[in-house]
Amino acid sequence: MSRKVKMRKKNVGSPPGTLVHVSDIKSDFSRVTLCNYDEVNMTMIEERVVDECVTFRDKPTVTWINVNGIHEVSLIEKLGDCFSIHPLVLEDILNTTNRSKFEDYEEFLFIIIKLIDPDSVGTVIKTESISLVLGSNFVLSFQETAQDIFNPVRERLRSEKGRIRKSGTDYLSYALIDLVVDHNLHIAEILEEKIEQLETELLTSPTTSTLEKIYHLKRDTMYLKKMIAPVRDIINSMLRDESPLIKEMTKIFLRDVLDHITQVIETIDTSRDSLVGMLDTYLSSISFKMNNVMKFLTIIATIFIPLTFIAGIYGMNFKHMPELEWTWGYPGILIAMLVLGFVMVGFFKRKGWF
Repeated sequence: MSRKVKMRKKNVGSPPGTLVHVSDIKSDFSRVTLCNYDEVNMTMIEERVVDECVTFRDKPTVTWINVNGIHEVSLIEKLGDCFSIHPLVLEDILNTTNRSKFEDYEEFLFIIIKLIDPDSVGTVIKTESISLVLGSNFVLSFQETAQDIFNPVRERLRSEKGRIRKSGTDYLSYALIDLVVDHNLHIAEILEEKIEQLETELLTSPTTSTLEKIYHLKRDTMYLKKMIAPVRDIINSMLRDESPLIKEMTKIFLRDVLDHITQVIETIDTSRDSLVGMLDTYLSSISFKMNNVMKFLTIIATIFIPLTFIAGIYGMNFKHMPELEWTWGYPGILIAMLVLGFVMVGFFKRKGWF
């Protein structure tokens, strides 16, 4: 039974809104980082106690709370109570098997996107679920692991570069989504480089391990497409959504993210087509080598057919066979067989069969 099937069975039969952590990733601890800012001032606090977050709930400034490690259900529940998040949203945050999606709850927007990471060998197999809750004056982000992918956004907030400090929660959400998309684009480019290296190996010295690598990369490419393709639908939904939480100015930047996602998907599709072509090339190469071997063996067998026929005649042991009494009969037959073999080889070369 697969790991994902086991994970989904944890929540079977539970009523809607039941908070159960469903994931094969469990961090050693949960870390809460709070960032409150406007164009002039900024406050950034790590290891913030969730109970104290209520003091930032009604402030006109932008409040961004990021949680690394969502295995502590009580922490997610307290944070949801603090910002009046719907229980179904909290359930989806904790259930990391959900696909990427976008939902409009009028008072806030809910987004799930997938972050792809290569393992230590470089094969794309690890997936992290990133959840975003966008409100009028707050953004909540949830990451499965302790790895903080959003640190570059914090650096932009600290340095006051760009429009991020002057904009609202919708632009902050755009920045977070754009960071995830760019990361996935980088992973797609890594996969493309591995395919190019494998293509060189295929043309020089293909082996059975080459075929295994092709199948692994083909599987990873399909998995990557499955995880990333829904993000395009999410951005399209955000662009079409008439919620006042997303300003028209921010939609211009979301269109740029849409272009990046399209680029990622096109890169994946190109990689998949290359792998299909490489698989056909490998099978054709193996078939070509097998045909050459079979042709060589066929030629050898064809040469020996008349020689075997001659040897068979003089192995029948009839009493009256004049050639058996000849003095030069034995060397004469050997010479005749040798000449016949060379004549057949010359004939095959002339025909281009050898």
